[in-house]
Amino acid sequence: MDLSLKNKKVFVSGSSRGIGLGIAKRFIDEDADVVINGRNLDELDTAMATLGKCRSVDGDVSNPDDALRTIKRADEILNGIDILVCNVGSGSSVPPGQETYNEWHRVFAINFFSATNLIEASLDFLTKSKGSIVCISSICGSETIPGAPVTYSVAKSAVNAYVKSMAAPLALRGIRINAVAPGNISFEGSVWSTKMTQDPESVKAMLKDNVPLGKLGSPDDVAHAVVWLASDIAKFVTGSIVTTDGGQTRS
Repeated sequence: MDLSLKNKKVFVSGSSRGIGLGIAKRFIDEDADVVINGRNLDELDTAMATLGKCRSVDGDVSNPDDALRTIKRADEILNGIDILVCNVGSGSSVPPGQETYNEWHRVFAINFFSATNLIEASLDFLTKSKGSIVCISSICGSETIPGAPVTYSVAKSAVNAYVKSMAAPLALRGIRINAVAPGNISFEGSVWSTKMTQDPESVKAMLKDNVPLGKLGSPDDVAHAVVWLASDIAKFVTGSIVTTDGGQTRS
C-alpha cells in the first residue's frame, strides 16, 4: 500500500533508540524527510549513522522552552512540519504505593508534558500544513496492568484523554491527532530484552497467560501503526487510540 509519505516533513521525538528509532526508520523507508530528537548527542549521532537519511535536533522536550527551541530548529531544517510524533516516555518509576509529589511531577513531565509541549510549540506549523499528530501512549493508560507504576499509568491515561479531548479543537485547524498504545515491546536495552536474558521462563509464562499472540512486540509493530495513522490513508481517523499489544488488554 502506498502511504504517500514521500517528502513529508516529519519530526519524531525521543527517537535515538527503541520505539522512536523504529518509527523514524519506517518514515525514512517511506521516503519522508525526517528529523530525529533526543537529549544525548552521542546517541543521536549513532542513530543517524544507523538510519542514514535523516537529521537531528537535540533537546529535552519535557521542558517547554526547550521544546519550543527544538521545534523551531526542526522547522528551519525541514521548512515546515507535516507530521509530529510525540514518543518521549519512560515507564521507570517507584513501585505502586510509594508515589511522592516530586515523582508525580517527574513522570508527568516525561510522559505527558513532553507531548503537550511539542504540540503547543508546533501548532502554527501543523495548521499551515493541515498536519497530523501521533502520540505514543501505552496499554497502561487503557487499563490497570498488574505491577505497572501508578504514576506511569496515570500519565499515559492523561495522554489518551488529551488525544480524545483535543481531536475536536485541532480539527478546526485541519489537524488530526491520534495515539498508539503499545503493549510489551522488546528491543536492545529494553526492560523486556533484559528480562528475557535474566529469566526467559518467567517471560514465556507471562506471555502464555496474558498475551493471546504469545509473543513480545517489536518497534516495527508500533511503527507500522504510526505511519498509517500519520498518512492520508487514515484521513478520517482522529481522536483514536490504536492498541498494539498482541491482544493483551481486554477493555
